[in-house]
Amino acid sequence: MKKRILMTAVSTLTLALAAGAAHAGATFDAVKKKGFVQCGVNSGLAGFSVPDEKGVWKGMDVDVCRAVAAAVFGDSEKVKYTPLTAKERFTALQSGEIDILSRNTTWTVTRDGGLGIGFTGVTYYDGQGFLIKKKLGVKSALKLNGATVCVQSGTTTELNLADYFGVHKMKFKPVVYDTADETVKSFEAGRCDVLTSDQSQLYALRIKLAQPESAVVLPEVISKEPLGPAVRQGDAEWFNIVRWSLFAMLGAEEMGISSKNIDSMKDSKNPDVKRLLGTDVIKHGLGVADDWAYKIVKQVGNYSEVFERNVGMGSPLKISRGQNALWNKGGLQYAPPIR
Repeated sequence: MKKRILMTAVSTLTLALAAGAAHAGATFDAVKKKGFVQCGVNSGLAGFSVPDEKGVWKGMDVDVCRAVAAAVFGDSEKVKYTPLTAKERFTALQSGEIDILSRNTTWTVTRDGGLGIGFTGVTYYDGQGFLIKKKLGVKSALKLNGATVCVQSGTTTELNLADYFGVHKMKFKPVVYDTADETVKSFEAGRCDVLTSDQSQLYALRIKLAQPESAVVLPEVISKEPLGPAVRQGDAEWFNIVRWSLFAMLGAEEMGISSKNIDSMKDSKNPDVKRLLGTDVIKHGLGVADDWAYKIVKQVGNYSEVFERNVGMGSPLKISRGQNALWNKGGLQYAPPIR
């Protein structure tokens, strides 16, 4: 922790330049040498990254890192997790403290272009919304003029909030906290009228309330928040492994391959299936075993399995697929072909 606090004091620009020079092309080799993936995650966000009662990390963002470990080592459990706040996350990645940042982080041009990091894909298409107490009787965010709003610092949420209220000529009073837990506690204690964040996070925070049914997420979505894993720039091989680990799970869902039927699918004559499972060997150039995608799906699952057990109808959050459905089912999720 002392190291992290010290690094936070260093300028972001200096860190970005140092990361590009010190880590260029070296991440993949370093990961293989130490024998595990160091994954930066949220310190506790239901459905995305949270330790259970036994200290085992679970969630969508956690499963991304497990997929990468399965591809690299053939073992999805070869991951160590570093819980990070929003303020700490980029410094931890830039400094080399973590290998992957898989922590409900929005892909933006300033982050992709100015921090020495690169986003490898979108695990969850999200958008910012508002959580309010039902007793307020408010049905629309356009009725929030003069509201006190709890918001987490160091996020895109702050700027989106100011933009939205400014465009609609409404006033608000921000109450800023460092962590999501602090915002929800303040909201529950009545120190603010509204809590704003990505909608997925709002659903996760709502179940932490003593009376979750007392609050409701308003219908307005005021921003685009594509969330996904990020790595340091300068190591194309590592970037590609992280990117294609996600694509393998998406491709498997599209082909009807799951952790439950994957072994029987090895007999498939479908050339796409054969290439994904490694029964038809191709020169993928990723530097991992030919059955890398098989190991991901067998040990972690396809995208649908990951979504449903963590945030979908098989979870306490019960979020519908919506934009996160596959492209051929009305959603935005799409994986390039493995060929």
